[in-house]
Amino acid sequence: MINYLSKPFKWFFKLEAASGLVLLFAAVVALVISNSDYAELYFSTLNEYLFIGINNIGLKLSVLHWINDALMAIFFFFVTLEIKREFLQGELSNIKQALLPIIAAVGGMLVPALFYVFINLGDSETLNGWAIPSATDIAFSLGVLSLLGKRVPLSLKVFLTALAIIDDLGAIVIIALFYSGNLSIKYLALMLLAFIILLVINKFNIKKFLPYLIVGIFLWDFTHNSGIHATIAGVLLAMTIPHRKKEKDFSLLIKVEHAISPYVAFGIMPLFAFANAGVSLEGLSFASLLDKVPLGIVLGLFVGKQLGVFIFSYVSIKLKVAQMPSNTSWYNFYGVGVLTGIGFTMSLFVGNLAFVENMQYMDGVKIGVLTGSLLSTLFGYFLILLTPNKPSQ
Repeated sequence: MINYLSKPFKWFFKLEAASGLVLLFAAVVALVISNSDYAELYFSTLNEYLFIGINNIGLKLSVLHWINDALMAIFFFFVTLEIKREFLQGELSNIKQALLPIIAAVGGMLVPALFYVFINLGDSETLNGWAIPSATDIAFSLGVLSLLGKRVPLSLKVFLTALAIIDDLGAIVIIALFYSGNLSIKYLALMLLAFIILLVINKFNIKKFLPYLIVGIFLWDFTHNSGIHATIAGVLLAMTIPHRKKEKDFSLLIKVEHAISPYVAFGIMPLFAFANAGVSLEGLSFASLLDKVPLGIVLGLFVGKQLGVFIFSYVSIKLKVAQMPSNTSWYNFYGVGVLTGIGFTMSLFVGNLAFVENMQYMDGVKIGVLTGSLLSTLFGYFLILLTPNKPSQ
């Protein structure tokens, strides 16, 4: 399918792989602290309200909401920049190259959701979490893959990265369609106005980021008040950042993407993991995993993901709709499919949105996500490590 790796893609993979290890460390620290004598300080700090603004003009949110609504908007801004670049000029610009990860991503979102729905059928409250096991954590999955070194061909690394990016695009659509609150016509109109202004700035080919940033801040505030989740503002802003038409031309998109990437990879995502992975294990037992929410998530991430990705990919390859990644064995391919079950930060994020009005389920979400992601990590890693990587015929 993909026989080469572009320089931006190599740089992206190295960055995401390294940040995956930082993510793991942040999650472990959060789990340790939330089950120590500092647990009360940990949770009270996250629930502390913080005002950001000038005089009386600004916004007061809890620390956790600032992380999940504001900083994650920057994350989705970054991800959308990546998606836009890949579709315009990168690995996804050719439909034949893009088709396999697109088909695999559809299977990887649909089948886990079906597993979750099957387990939670009949309970309208818990059914709202159907999208939780459909997500893939780019940084964490690539971090695990990087530990396997040369056992994994470059084509498979590109495949996993493209699949995870498309997964994130799917998550963006799901958030916009299913996890938005009561809508405000006034703020929706202001959102539209801000977006039109950004399109005008783009039309005039302004190559300074400051005008986009200023309007983008207003766009975020309008989105936050509109009832649509505030992270969508990051998506809309990224869509208006101009990209070069020719290789020699200046690209504001690439400049901004490279400028913020270390802060997203080593700042925002580990902070999000630290703030959301903390869960008290006191009183929990194996039986806790059999509750509907965590069981649905574990089965979705660990079983549904690998089956969805592999079956959809296998059928499309055999029907010659898509092409097998070069220098790849079916063992390795299946192993990478297992690694897509590492939902971690993205699944936790969707879980926060799904149960924003039923927070009693969040401990179950965290246990399910951490267990499903851990099982996918271990099984996927050892499957690739211990099986032959001879290319399939």
